[in-house]
Amino acid sequence: MKTLLLNPPSFEKFDGGAGSRWPARREISSFWYPVWLSYPAGLIKESRLLDAPSHGVTPEETVRIARDYEFVVVFTSTPGFKNDILLAERIKDTSQGVKIAFVGPPVSVLPEETLKASAAIDFVARREFDYTIAEYAWGKPIEQISGVSFRGNGQVIHNPDRPLLDDLDSLPFAVEIYKRDLDITKYNVPFLQHPFIAFYTSRGCPAFCTFCLWPQTFGGHKWRCRSSENVVAEIRRAFELFPNVREIFFDDDTFAWGKARVLELCGKLRPLNFTWSCTCRVHADFEMLKAMKEAGCRLLIVGFESGDPTILKNIKKGATVKQALAFMKHCKELDISVHGDFIIGLPGETPETIMRTIGFAEELDCETIQVSIAHPYPGTAFDSYVRRHGYLTDDDMADELGHQLPNLQYPGLSREEIVEAVEYFYGRYYFRPRIVFRILRRALWDHDERTRLFREAKEYLQLRAKRKRFSRAKTAPS
Repeated sequence: MKTLLLNPPSFEKFDGGAGSRWPARREISSFWYPVWLSYPAGLIKESRLLDAPSHGVTPEETVRIARDYEFVVVFTSTPGFKNDILLAERIKDTSQGVKIAFVGPPVSVLPEETLKASAAIDFVARREFDYTIAEYAWGKPIEQISGVSFRGNGQVIHNPDRPLLDDLDSLPFAVEIYKRDLDITKYNVPFLQHPFIAFYTSRGCPAFCTFCLWPQTFGGHKWRCRSSENVVAEIRRAFELFPNVREIFFDDDTFAWGKARVLELCGKLRPLNFTWSCTCRVHADFEMLKAMKEAGCRLLIVGFESGDPTILKNIKKGATVKQALAFMKHCKELDISVHGDFIIGLPGETPETIMRTIGFAEELDCETIQVSIAHPYPGTAFDSYVRRHGYLTDDDMADELGHQLPNLQYPGLSREEIVEAVEYFYGRYYFRPRIVFRILRRALWDHDERTRLFREAKEYLQLRAKRKRFSRAKTAPS
C-alpha cells in the first residue's frame, strides 16, 4: 500500500510526536527527528515520512497530501490527541477508501478508548510498531498481525502483543529516510550544533522513573542494543549523505547505561573523529565519561529532575544529589558540556522543595537547562499516583498553542504557583551576570549563534509574558 507516515501538525511548532519524550511546544522553537516513523518508512517501499511541524506543513496542506495515499499512519500524543482526531476525520472525508492507523504512547495504553473516540481510526498499532505497520502495508490480513487493536463483529478486538524487537540491526538506517524525505536544516535544538542528525543506538530503559513516558508505555524497560558495527555503519552513511552535519545526537532513552557496552562502542567511535552528544544518567563514572570524551562526545542531556532527596525517592529516580554533584564535577574536569533537565510538580513538591531544586541547579551550573511542568501521562505510575490521591484536575495539559500547562495541583501548591515557579526558575538561573556573560561570549564570535540567540530570546520572552498573564488571571479576585 502507498503509505504516509505522519508526524501530525497537532499545533503549530509542536514538538510532540514521533521523537519527543515530553510532548509540548517548547519555550523556544525546537524539533527532534521523528525517528520512530523512519523505520517503517524504510521498510515500506512506497512510503513517505511527512514531519509536518518542523517543516511548517499546515493541517490543510496535510489533508491535501494525504489524498495521494492509501494508508496513513498518525503518531499521536496525549496533548495533541484531540486535534489529531479532527485531522484524521478530515482526511477520511476527502480521501476515499484511505485506511488510518494511530500509533504512539497514548493509544498504546488506551487502544479501546482510542477506537471509540472516532470512526476515522481503523486500527491502533500498540507500542513498537515497526513491523506491525509494515506488515499491514505489505498486505497481511489485520487478523494475523500481532500488536494491533481494531473493530470487528461489533466489538474491539485486541490481537496478542508483539514482542519487543531484539534484533535492532535488522532495521533500515534512519538517515536514509532523512535524506529521502526531510530537510535536516529544519531541525533545531538550542543546545545542539546546527545542523545535527539524531537516531538511536539502543531501545528501552532499565530505570523505573515513575514519570517517564516511553519505558512505561512504549519501548519497555528491557535494554536492547544495536551492534557497534551497525552503529558505525550508520554514522559513516550519515556523513556520506550529509557532509554539512556538525553533530550526531544519540537519542537513546539512556545511552550510557551499561559500562562495558559504552567502552566498546566508544572504542569504535574514536577513529571516526566526529562530534557527538547523547543522553546520560548520573551513574556514569569517570572512566565511562573519559572514554566518551575521547571518542568525540561534546554534550550530555541529563535528567536531574529535582534537588530534593525525598522527591528523588518518590519518583524512583535511582540517583542521589550527591551522585549528581560528583557527576558534574567529572564532566567539568573532562570539559563535557551538560544540558540539565528539571521538573516542577513531581510527587512531594512544595514551595520549599522548588527553592531547593533551584539552588541545586545553580550549584550544578550546567551549560544550559530545561525546566518542565510535571505531566502525569496515561499509563505511567505518576498518573496512577495523582489519580489515587485526587491531585489530577480537569484542565488540559497544554494551551491552545501546545505550550505546557499543569493538569494537577497539590495541597499547598496550585497550578498557578507551578507555572510561576517554572518562570522564576528560568529567570533566576539565566539572568545571573556570569551566565549572561557566558552566553553572550559564545554568541559574540559566531554569527549563526548570535542570530539564533536573538530569535530564541524573543520567543522565550513572549511565552514568559503569556505565562505571567496566566498566573495573574487565575489568581485575580472574581
